[in-house]
Amino acid sequence: MSDSAPDAPAGRPLRLGTRASDLATSQSDWVADKLRALGHEVELVLVQTEGDRSSAPLTQIGGTGVFVSALREALLEGRIDLAVHSLKDLPVGEEAGLVLAAVPEREDPRDALISRDRVALADLPEGAVIGTGSPRRAVQLEAAASQTTVTGLRGNVGSRIGKVTDGTLDAIVLAAAGLRRLGRIDEASEVLEPSVMLPAPGQGALAVECRYDDRETARLLAQLDHAPTREAVTAERSLLGALEAGCSAPVGALAARDGDDLVLDAVVGTGEGVLRHTVRGHSAVDLGHEMAHHFLNRLAPDGGSPFQTPTAQQSGA
Repeated sequence: MSDSAPDAPAGRPLRLGTRASDLATSQSDWVADKLRALGHEVELVLVQTEGDRSSAPLTQIGGTGVFVSALREALLEGRIDLAVHSLKDLPVGEEAGLVLAAVPEREDPRDALISRDRVALADLPEGAVIGTGSPRRAVQLEAAASQTTVTGLRGNVGSRIGKVTDGTLDAIVLAAAGLRRLGRIDEASEVLEPSVMLPAPGQGALAVECRYDDRETARLLAQLDHAPTREAVTAERSLLGALEAGCSAPVGALAARDGDDLVLDAVVGTGEGVLRHTVRGHSAVDLGHEMAHHFLNRLAPDGGSPFQTPTAQQSGA
């Protein structure tokens, strides 16, 4: 067996589990193509998740991992060999029996604005209504464009964009990575720089999971891992974990290398606005914990986490 291209389990095609949305299948097709380029046969298996079945606001559905639990169940039951998730949907804690086998190279981590008449965020008129299902985006929009009003929004990328084109909303904010993967980035009025809006921890990156005891699949998936991306998202997700914050908490973070240092920028929303801070160092995990300590000293000096909620989960694309 070649070290560079181990065979699929039992010589059959790799069964790649994915949500059925256009964005999810485009992400999974990208991973599948990478594996095919390494000489492996791959078939996609569509799995419906709780987040797909419900049209309720994601903060009401009830639990971190609303988009991943069904895929993980299919993995653990042996119905699929690997699953592809948007990393920002993945709970921070490890799942027994599974391993994060690969974090491929990150797509654009930034957010993008789609507005009527391609108006930039700063130029939206007084009272303009912006749609987003993300508390993280909402608090940063209130800080960056206080002349606007933010309203809730769910649905796939196409239906969200449709709310702008049909005049229901003046603008929406989506992940630039999703627009790029769907070939729709040209519809963005503006890609928002991190100085204006920090993304969700892990935004733009993919997570490829397999069973812990499936060493052969884990070994071939490791070829897709991108060390700089894994380092950056480790810092971002370590912050989220140390804050004991669900993915719907108003927390944004982005890490990147600057010479020999890893630099982590983060923002948290409070009832009175946003707090922002930057730390730099060498250990991704330590940086996340240092950032969390800074915010918790400001927000919860008596201990505990101000972000713990029983219904915390990811706030969508």
